[in-house]
Amino acid sequence: MENTIGKVQEAFHAAFNIDPQSISIDTTPPDVPAWDSMGHVALASCLESVFGLSFDIDEVMEMENVRQIVKIVEARLTTPAA
Repeated sequence: MENTIGKVQEAFHAAFNIDPQSISIDTTPPDVPAWDSMGHVALASCLESVFGLSFDIDEVMEMENVRQIVKIVEARLTTPAA
């Protein structure tokens, strides 16, 4: 999970130009002023780029906080593509 968090922090930096170290497993949208609906789309795009994945709309909608993002990303990384 530590490597995943590092890459998630990288995606937050790319999406919002914020200090990656300010992002933790407990970070939620209210903690990041730019993490609104449009910011969420930008974040999802950055996550796809950083991890080399493509998320479906349901996964993007479930990414309600960093803990959920890590859970979804790790599930995708350990499950072979269909």
